[in-house]
Amino acid sequence: MTEDMEGVRQALDRLRIRIDSIDDTILDLLNERLELGREIGAVKEKAGLQVLDRSREKSIFDRLVARSEGRPVSDTLIHHLYGIVMAATREVQRSRTIAYLGPEATNTHIAALQQFDYAGQFVPRTTIADVFEEVEKGSCDYGVVPVENSLEGAVNHTLDLLFLSPLSICAETCLAISHDLLSRETDLSLVSVVYSHPQALAQSRRWLAQNLPHARLVEMASTAAAARKAAMEPGAAAVAGSQAAAIYNLQVLASHIEDSGRNTTRFLVIGRDETRPTGSDKTTIMFVTAHVPGALFSGLKPLADLNINLVKLESRPTRQENWNYFFIADLEGHREDELIREAIDRMRPNCLFLKTVGSYARCSF
Repeated sequence: MTEDMEGVRQALDRLRIRIDSIDDTILDLLNERLELGREIGAVKEKAGLQVLDRSREKSIFDRLVARSEGRPVSDTLIHHLYGIVMAATREVQRSRTIAYLGPEATNTHIAALQQFDYAGQFVPRTTIADVFEEVEKGSCDYGVVPVENSLEGAVNHTLDLLFLSPLSICAETCLAISHDLLSRETDLSLVSVVYSHPQALAQSRRWLAQNLPHARLVEMASTAAAARKAAMEPGAAAVAGSQAAAIYNLQVLASHIEDSGRNTTRFLVIGRDETRPTGSDKTTIMFVTAHVPGALFSGLKPLADLNINLVKLESRPTRQENWNYFFIADLEGHREDELIREAIDRMRPNCLFLKTVGSYARCSF
């Protein structure tokens, strides 16, 4: 038995020596890759090109997935590992500052970390307007703001600010929203008050009624603020994301307490970049039509004539004149696509105002 174990130990030692050698090679190659990334960053800076290039990143992913053929590295692992590598490469090219609707551990914070692969300096701001202001004045390179929830609808304040802002939409990211019950306590019976954002409380109302029928529900400005409050108060709990548990040193008393499992929020990355086509893109435009019969029909008719898919259409008050509205439309395609260019050109004479807010890669819900 001892001889058998000695043979196992020797076999493991040989394999581990090979692994150590491979790890050394991987580390050397990663450093070489980052140095090349730094050189690319210098070339981009001289040419005035943006650091973030999603079309190039997509082509890298596609090539590596095809090369691997899942043996044994899966497509998911390739996207995860190279997502981190690309984020590190972007960071050495130019450190980015990203403003987001805070505080720390909000869904917007998590979405920002997800979009930028945890690379960069993330700056919390109190309001959506503050996020826009930081990017507009150049204090931050990008901003991340919520724009739409699958259950609650559009975030109107974001749409209103986009209408007035010179910034573009550079990207969108989608986050599946899951609510957990967090607390300093270790048992549900000890919870007497539950804090959270009104939407999170509403989306977990059935579970709370069944499991904490006597607990008082208190609305807070954000789920992160609720977690911070619960961390300071005995007998308190918060409905928030699981990430907040680690940040505020709380226990997860119950997971996935939301009443619907189809709760997704879409976030926009705002900045000054103009992104290149990826092959799966959306273009957002905003326009105003005359307040006469058939004006909206005339404005949108070029989309139907050119067989362009209208993904979304919203209206908002212009705030310059009562009962006057601007429209926000998401089109399937990129502003550099010939059909999208032609459609916008045809729409323009039928609109009092029209601007392209951005073209960007679509996120999958």
